[in-house]
Amino acid sequence: MDLQLKGRTALVSGSTAGIGFAIASVLAAEGATVIVNGREQERVDEAIARMQRESPEATLRPAAGDLSTVDGVERVSSTIPDVDILINNIGAFEAKPFFDITDAEWEHMWQLNVMSGVRLTRRYMRGMLDRNWGRVIFISSEAALNPPGGMLHYGVTKTAVLGLSRGLAELTVGTGVTVNAILPGPTRTEANMEWMEGLAKEKGISVTDAERNYFANDRPLSLIRRFAEPEEVAAVVAFLASPRGAISNGAAVRAEGGIIHSIG
Repeated sequence: MDLQLKGRTALVSGSTAGIGFAIASVLAAEGATVIVNGREQERVDEAIARMQRESPEATLRPAAGDLSTVDGVERVSSTIPDVDILINNIGAFEAKPFFDITDAEWEHMWQLNVMSGVRLTRRYMRGMLDRNWGRVIFISSEAALNPPGGMLHYGVTKTAVLGLSRGLAELTVGTGVTVNAILPGPTRTEANMEWMEGLAKEKGISVTDAERNYFANDRPLSLIRRFAEPEEVAAVVAFLASPRGAISNGAAVRAEGGIIHSIG
């Protein structure tokens, strides 16, 4: 299926690794000009080189900057004045008991996972509305609906992202602009695999057995009983980012392997 992305420009925040890298890669392979973002120029350059090897014809542009800060957003937006597609992917998680999470850690999580998307969308969505076409997609998490007690500050920010996404969609009535959120579940990212390797080492078992135990004991509601591949999540995002995904607006689209056991 041709996703009709040729001629479109997409900014993917936090796209040097994980789901963000996969999203940037698939959008570039579909013909979009993709702005690759990360905090450090070296990481951005490395990511672009990897994408270019996979898709030699891809058009890729660097935009280094820490988007959890006002200065970082200003730095990126000053060099990238307009985009057709904004993927608010940047974010982080941290496993920590609620009573040990400091105010500073709550603030950092909020700035990174929520305010980065607020600032970028405020910067780019107005132009989309003026041009009567655009896509804003927030990468939330199944944790938005299943708040994890062991990393509550993360879950709260992902719930906030759902409210932000739906509220912004209300500003697009009657236009060619859509705003949606994606809810990934456990995904085979670099950070998750490092965590899984640590669990395996701690218990003296293989990583394969650690993964099997994780889904059997910690995530038994998963219907697929495995980590999603970043490319699988990216495929859902790419469709919603394309003209073919125009009918979805204000949605919280699940890409979490069936962990959320509800019909609404």
